[in-house]
Amino acid sequence: MLHNDQLDQWDRENFFHPSTHLGQHARGESPNRVIRTASGVHIEDRDGNKLLDAFAGLYCVNVGYGRPEIADAIADQARELAYYHSYVGHGTEASITLSKMILDRAPANMSKVYFGLGGSDANETNVKLLWYYNNILGRPEKKKIISRWRGYHGSGLVTGSLTGLELFHKKFDLPLAQVIHTEAPYYFRRADPNQSEAAFVAHCVAELEALIEREGADTIAGFIGEPVLGTGGIVPPPEGYWAAIQAVLDKHDILLIADEVVTGFGRLGTMFGSDHYGLKPDIITIAKGLTSAYAPLSGSILSDKVWKVLEQGTDENGPIGHGWTYSAHPIGAAAGVANLKLLDDLDLITNAGKVGAYLQQGMRDALSDHPHVGDIRGEGMLCAVEFVSDKDSRIFFDATDKIGPQISAKLLEQSSVIARAMPQGDILGFAPPFCLTRDEADTVVAATHRAVTSVLG
Repeated sequence: MLHNDQLDQWDRENFFHPSTHLGQHARGESPNRVIRTASGVHIEDRDGNKLLDAFAGLYCVNVGYGRPEIADAIADQARELAYYHSYVGHGTEASITLSKMILDRAPANMSKVYFGLGGSDANETNVKLLWYYNNILGRPEKKKIISRWRGYHGSGLVTGSLTGLELFHKKFDLPLAQVIHTEAPYYFRRADPNQSEAAFVAHCVAELEALIEREGADTIAGFIGEPVLGTGGIVPPPEGYWAAIQAVLDKHDILLIADEVVTGFGRLGTMFGSDHYGLKPDIITIAKGLTSAYAPLSGSILSDKVWKVLEQGTDENGPIGHGWTYSAHPIGAAAGVANLKLLDDLDLITNAGKVGAYLQQGMRDALSDHPHVGDIRGEGMLCAVEFVSDKDSRIFFDATDKIGPQISAKLLEQSSVIARAMPQGDILGFAPPFCLTRDEADTVVAATHRAVTSVLG
């Protein structure tokens, strides 16, 4: 049954939706879907439409919807202790336990976890801590942060600046001056189609070296990057990229922030993307997969090297002047503990790797010969299909044609499958929950083939 009722009216009159065309929504020109319930890889709206969520919300419902173990942990925590702050050494059983569980799973050089609520505030924390770190070391000029075009690191002032996507800068007076950008490791979109992967990696390294030379290494505090580019197109790095980039950073004493909001806790089929690509980060950003989005929680995992300088700073200056009211919120922490236990108990990370590879291969089998499919790529439970106007010459569609959004809409309309039309390109992205089965992967592939054929022939 379709509704035309007060709830719809309240939504359009009162609710400011993020990442939404505000005028169209307020005028009733765009859909308004009210989600009522969910289970496994499916969500259901209040009209009874059951949809296969092949993007896990926003790559975040990793263990799948409707897990009673996490719901019960949240309820039990709320009854016992709904809130207490974590300032001045206060903790809860959940926050202390979760800290231990995270560090047991993190790369070996990591030391402490600071908790926030979302990836944006975690990356704000990370930049602030790098500035503090260099002040304590007597290097007040070493403050700039290098990010990459097409990277996604949040929507705040600093984090929106770190994000290398036009939508997050336009009319917001961003990026801020302390943030500078370098080449994205996006091999499919290389300027020279004849360039080998190795030559493209060398190009990315040369671009980074040139940027550091122009700005001065003594002005640059850090480099932030997602192990796999997420919102910028779901782009795994070319072979050898991270080893080459890390060598440049080490040479110039530039700290590495690995933004693992998407890749952390299993999405690549490994616990962390840093493990997957052999990274040795100084700070790791975590959020989405930490609780599978059952409650808001993020974190900054700090290395021994960074932590020792922070300790020195408080010995010299007193308590560190940073904190959020909801840092280490016990309900979020309880959700995190239950979520990480489920990942282990159900062996979901192994499933993410195996079924993710099966999904990617299914997409290749179904679509690689299509004249308008330029690239099919992925890693673990991440997959993307990129569309082009001409395959042989790698000519892209005009952005105004909105081919990606058309295919995403057709996929939903025809097959009740949710995928994401990624920004700055005609790219269809998939990031299903880790509990996806092979049969469900087959459903996603068949539905995608139908949608592509409907839109592009």
